[in-house]
Amino acid sequence: MIAIIGAGISGLTLAYELQQRHVPYRLFDRGGEPGGLMRSRREADYLIELGPNSLLGDAALLAWIDQLELTPEITFANPVSKARFIYRNGAYQPLPTGPLSLIFSSFFSWETKKAIWRERTNRTVSSPGETLSEFFRRRFSQELVEYALAPFVAGIYAGDPDRLLVSETFPVLLSYEKEYGSVLKGFIKNAGANRRQSFSFRNGLQTLPKALASRLTHLNLNDSVDRLTKTETGWVLETQSGSYAADAVVLACDTNAAAGLLKPHSPDLAALLRQIDYPPMTAVHSVYKRADVKHPLNGFGGLNPRQENRFVSGHIWSSSVFEGRCPADEVLLTSLVGGSQREENARQPDEVIQQRLHQELSQAFGIRAEKPHRQWITRWERAIPQYDARILPVKARIPALQSSRLYVCANWYQGTSLSDCIRKARELAAQLAGAGREGDF
Repeated sequence: MIAIIGAGISGLTLAYELQQRHVPYRLFDRGGEPGGLMRSRREADYLIELGPNSLLGDAALLAWIDQLELTPEITFANPVSKARFIYRNGAYQPLPTGPLSLIFSSFFSWETKKAIWRERTNRTVSSPGETLSEFFRRRFSQELVEYALAPFVAGIYAGDPDRLLVSETFPVLLSYEKEYGSVLKGFIKNAGANRRQSFSFRNGLQTLPKALASRLTHLNLNDSVDRLTKTETGWVLETQSGSYAADAVVLACDTNAAAGLLKPHSPDLAALLRQIDYPPMTAVHSVYKRADVKHPLNGFGGLNPRQENRFVSGHIWSSSVFEGRCPADEVLLTSLVGGSQREENARQPDEVIQQRLHQELSQAFGIRAEKPHRQWITRWERAIPQYDARILPVKARIPALQSSRLYVCANWYQGTSLSDCIRKARELAAQLAGAGREGDF
């Protein structure tokens, strides 16, 4: 039997794939609801995502979704969501999305435009430990770092490009630099390859973990694993419901939980795991009457560079991205407060967040209402693991765990995105099923 600890999207996918391969397993989670950070809520006529807002899927992921019979539930992002906006000079301005818009847009200076053109002949190469900021500054310009990279990283990863490593967050950029001598050439050569679409489900992203959980025959919710004990043939798990013998254990939980279980066996690795940073993030969902909002909101949303001194990291224009998120005569905005670049803001009291947020929304979007029609606040004290220098010694230690029949399938190892987690879980299931057939456990 393979024991899986953690019923987020990684653990659920792994359990489902093992079950499909007829490999005995048991999935444990201390909580009562599957999905981890994937939390969707229906509130009357409103659908809000408390955690991630969408999935980015290629053909392989969509085919897997179809196997789960969820294709009829899929809702793709509206075409208007391809437009992305950055706050600059007192307003949200569209970010150039192609060569023509880059040339004729006034968003970037001519110096940055020339730097982007010259990148094709930039012969510099990455050094070990290079951060995202250092990579983009070396190949492009500081302006691009400040007004494109940094807000993007804050909105997607709650991160700081001054700390995140390019090798761990976007290794494809290094492969383009090495293979083509240019990031731009790499993008051009691979344009159209592995095309991905942004999508969700009619009742929100949690549709997926709920569907996976409903198909599992050995799911233990509200059953925390308190201790792991190594035996000659595998492991024994001490849980709230009893003891379980396992041939192998998969850690699909966060670094704190993993550290607690690993401390008796590898105290140095446990200490390294506890150093992994998860910045806080507060998500605020605000509803306004459409008639009270002057801005057309024709896009995915707007991000705020830290140079602009905004309180909020950015906003997703949720009702513009997906249909059915609120009544037709209203708009739903999802605002992200905090992350590595604005950590202190996430911990402000509710009333401070509400006041500062409404002020920024009113100024940026021409909102005439004195307050939101409806509003919800969700706090994540530990949002997304950061792939900075502290991840490297942890990453180096993980392969050696497999000799003890201990595996990792979590968002803090080899990819944080939902699609990464699903892919990793499916690959590990195939590996474990093969090991079982070969008698490795």
